[in-house]
Amino acid sequence: MQLENYIEELRQLVDVDCGTQTHDGVAKVAGIMGQLWQNEGWHTEQVDLGDKVGPGVFVTNKPQAKQFDVLLVGHLDTVFPAGTVAERPMSQDEQRLYGPGVSDMKSGLLNILWAMRSLAPEHRERLAIAVAMNPDEETGSVHSHEWIGDLAKRSRCVLVCEAARADGSLVKARKGMAGYQLTFDGVAAHAGNEPEKGRSAITAFAQSVLAINALANTELGTTLNVGVVNGGSAANVVPAQVTAELDVRFWQNDEYERVNQALTQLCEKGFLEGVTTKLTRINHKPAMAASEETQLLMRLVELAGKEEGIKVTWQAVGGGSDANHTAALGIPTLDGLGPVGAGFHSPAEWLDIASIEPRIRLLGRVVSML
Repeated sequence: MQLENYIEELRQLVDVDCGTQTHDGVAKVAGIMGQLWQNEGWHTEQVDLGDKVGPGVFVTNKPQAKQFDVLLVGHLDTVFPAGTVAERPMSQDEQRLYGPGVSDMKSGLLNILWAMRSLAPEHRERLAIAVAMNPDEETGSVHSHEWIGDLAKRSRCVLVCEAARADGSLVKARKGMAGYQLTFDGVAAHAGNEPEKGRSAITAFAQSVLAINALANTELGTTLNVGVVNGGSAANVVPAQVTAELDVRFWQNDEYERVNQALTQLCEKGFLEGVTTKLTRINHKPAMAASEETQLLMRLVELAGKEEGIKVTWQAVGGGSDANHTAALGIPTLDGLGPVGAGFHSPAEWLDIASIEPRIRLLGRVVSML
């Protein structure tokens, strides 16, 4: 492969502000990827997923196919706000590339493209291959998971090309996740003159945090984290309203059912007399577990790695991806088939240059063996 060309294509993608809510930026990345695939002669179309997100991109070598041998998945969006690229556009040193989304997951998008560019003609003719690139993975794929799920149901297996872990491991399992907003409505009053007439939303919130934290199960890896809080107006006013954002992570889907039921009951009961609590689920990704069929797919990837001289190791990780959704549908799913990277969602995000070419070969070999 011509690494310089890969890096230049990557720069086009990284140097676009494309946080999930920056719809124009996501659309620009979608347009770039669509054109690159069209240049290779693949059927390409943009997918309208509603006005709350940018477009998705669907690519296939067999546009008339009702079933696919593999669905390759990546996302177009990042977590970074507009203005990030101006502050730190893509850069590199001898070993690494840096920039917003360089490994999460612009390089993964390109690895799919480059692996399919090098796929032998007989495999391209034999296999029906689908590629889905969605615009809202970083906010839970709320608007795209049904689209990806429908494609997954028509596919023998799903390969998600998020970055491999820093040690090179691929991903066999991911924690499930759910995000909630809690709204506490109390009664405002003057904190000095007549505090007895008030009902403090902040006091109710404080009580709730203790109850919410108690729902965690460290042995099973179930965690709950209240990460964002907003409320109150002045120190001398009994606060009438608080909003909070809650993150829940779990390895087992029945653990999520337990937590969700307990949260619902706690909020219906309330945490302080005179303060009502509203619980709203914002997003949800089921846990990704390695089924028997997925374990067979793992063996195939390991064999492909052996043939390419690449050691394949596996990790179970806490962050979610689109693999969570497709695995929950019962479709054999693996993740982490992009190049090696780390520092996701931070200014320190990096991509290992030396891993780019081997991981393209690995992905191409896996597809050729299906």
